[in-house]
Amino acid sequence: MESFTASNYAPFPVTLVHGEGAWVVDDTGRRYVDCLAAYSAVNFGHRHPRLVAAAHAQLDRLTLTSRAFGNDQLAPFCRDLAEMCGMEIVLPMNTGAEGVETALKVARRWGYRRKGVPRDHAEIIVCDGNFHGRTTTIVGFSTDPEARDGFGPFTPGFIPVPYGDATALRAAITERTVAFLVEPVQGEAGVIVPPPGYLAEAREICRAANVLMIADEIQSGLGRTGRTFACDHEDVRPDVYILGKALGGGIVPLSAVVADADVLDVITPGSHGSTFGGNPLACAIGREVIAMLRTGEFQDRAAVLGRRLAESVGGLVGDGASAARVHGLWAGIDVADPAVPARDVCEMLLERGVLAKDAHGQT
Repeated sequence: MESFTASNYAPFPVTLVHGEGAWVVDDTGRRYVDCLAAYSAVNFGHRHPRLVAAAHAQLDRLTLTSRAFGNDQLAPFCRDLAEMCGMEIVLPMNTGAEGVETALKVARRWGYRRKGVPRDHAEIIVCDGNFHGRTTTIVGFSTDPEARDGFGPFTPGFIPVPYGDATALRAAITERTVAFLVEPVQGEAGVIVPPPGYLAEAREICRAANVLMIADEIQSGLGRTGRTFACDHEDVRPDVYILGKALGGGIVPLSAVVADADVLDVITPGSHGSTFGGNPLACAIGREVIAMLRTGEFQDRAAVLGRRLAESVGGLVGDGASAARVHGLWAGIDVADPAVPARDVCEMLLERGVLAKDAHGQT
């Protein structure tokens, strides 16, 4: 059947048919521990009973209306998510890339209508090594040649700076700068954690320059790092959160842009939309995700198990690994031998019942 599937992925030779918690089973009945967790989309495990129950209950009632009409799950979901983020307004979408595209549009219009940047001259600062999705605009400001090659021409207005370098961020800001888009932890790059204090300094730089700080917490947010948001580790509240992946509980796509009203009220009827964004099924599941995060149980579990994970994989450095970066239950391990691609190591792990994914050759 693979001959009917486009080759935008090179999947490992395993076909999964069942999942529960951290475990999945393939079509031969073999069991694996899932260490990828769908790139953090399955933060609560496969088929968590609370999330499955919320989905079942909503399936029996109403699944899709489009935003042409209201539904009884949308407003409570937006309220609950806004309260969790400490902000005022939620704009729900579906995928992470849609969330990023939405935030880019918001930032540009905010720059023109609130900051007074000349029309069509807005600039957004991004980071080297970023991964925010694979739509045309987003790959246009990627620094990964594989993501960019053959997809131009690209949208202008994006200024790259080195990740983790607050001095470079400050120097890149001009009167045309409307936003700084940053991953608090660069996931696809190999779980790259910035230097201590970087996010807090970036927050102050953006505030002083009247520039929106946009935190892409699609992978890093919702418990993965041991806090609700990775920004919480430095007590930073950005101007805009972009959320996704785990927000849909591993059941449906659900993303959101969250900000205060003076930022998000630049979006008006007709200027942005989505047929499925804010649908009642996704919102019902998202509400249950938020309720689960309110307890702090999952954040604490990621922190405790993350410390054990850090101790374990840290012992690999100098014994086959050149580096191990761990932030909560999120880890990137660099294979020391350049002749051994990380893909080969992941295939060996697969043979031992462990699902992991390579990133950029050696991680």
